[in-house]
Amino acid sequence: MRKMLATLTLCLSLPAAAADVDQAAALEALKQPGAVLIDVRTPEEIEAGALPGARYIGFEDIGTKIAELAPDKHTPIVLYCRSGRRSGIAQDDLRARGYTNVQNAGGYSTLKPILDTP
Repeated sequence: MRKMLATLTLCLSLPAAAADVDQAAALEALKQPGAVLIDVRTPEEIEAGALPGARYIGFEDIGTKIAELAPDKHTPIVLYCRSGRRSGIAQDDLRARGYTNVQNAGGYSTLKPILDTP
């Protein structure tokens, strides 16, 4: 029993596995008609800056609120956060809900210079 509890404790303390960041695929997805850019960071992080045109849905709420922005499950969706971890979790959630064109663009500070380039 102790071994099982120790294993469970260890598993719960490890970060959740999330999808890999693919910035190239994310940038291509943003070029598609109807693409939706979603910021899954906290409101405090967004106050420090956000990407133009990004919509906000906290990663923990993505599954219940995505249909408001993208009712069509084939809509190109690009997610970002601070580092790519939360956007990866959101990507996994959306894929599990049947969304077929979801990309994890990674972190805001990496994307901002790329998207700010004319």
